[in-house]
Amino acid sequence: MAETAGDLERAVEAEREPGFLLALPERSLLRWIAARLPRWILPDDLTALGVLASLGICAAYGLSNNGTAWLWVASALLVVQWLGDSLDGTLARVRGIERPTYGYYIDHLVDAISTAAIGIGLGISPYMLLSIGTLIVVGYLVLSINVYLESFAFGRFNIGYGYIGPTEMRLILIALNTALALGAGEFDLVSLALTPLDLVGMVIIAGMAVMLIGRATRNLRELSRREPAATRH
Repeated sequence: MAETAGDLERAVEAEREPGFLLALPERSLLRWIAARLPRWILPDDLTALGVLASLGICAAYGLSNNGTAWLWVASALLVVQWLGDSLDGTLARVRGIERPTYGYYIDHLVDAISTAAIGIGLGISPYMLLSIGTLIVVGYLVLSINVYLESFAFGRFNIGYGYIGPTEMRLILIALNTALALGAGEFDLVSLALTPLDLVGMVIIAGMAVMLIGRATRNLRELSRREPAATRH
C-alpha cells in the first residue's frame, strides 16, 4: 500500500526520543553553540561541512597506511563532522527556519553517505579488515532503515539503540584512534591478526544484530496487537 500524505507528515514530524547516553547534555550544548553562531552561517552550510568532514575522515584513515599521525587527523575531523551533522537541525530550530520535509530527507541522505565514507575509510586503513568495515556500514544502514520504518508505523523517531547513538560511536572511534596512535598493537585470534579496531568492530556487528532482532520483534508484536492476523476457519 502506498504511503499517503498523512503518513509522510507523521514520519517527518515524529517525536525524536533522546534514548542514548549523551542525548540530553548534547542537546543543551548544541543549542548553546547554535545561539552564538554568526548569522551568516546557515544550516545547509553545516550540513555540507559534515559531509566534507566525513570524506576527510575516509581519506585520513586511508592515509594512515603511511603513518599514525593521520589517526589524529581522523579524530579531529570526527569532531568537525559531529558539529556539522548535529548542529544543522539545531540551528534551524533555534532560528525558527525549519524545513521539516527537506530536513528529514537531507539529514538521512547525508547520514547514509557519511556512514559509508567512514566505514570504507576504516576498511582501507591498516587497522581494520575491509570485511568488518563493510559489515558495520551495512549493519548501521539496516538499523537506520528500521528507525525510518518506525517513524511511519509508530510516529516516533529514536535513532539510538540502547545507550549508544552516533555521538557515542564517534567518541569510541576517537578513543580507539588515540590508542592506536599511541602504539596499541595487534593480537592473534583464531589465526587472524586483529587490531583493537577489529575487535571492537566485531563486537559492534554482533551488538547490531542483537539490537535489530530485539527491536524488530518488539515492533512486530505491537503491530500484531494493532492489526491481528486473519485466522483459519
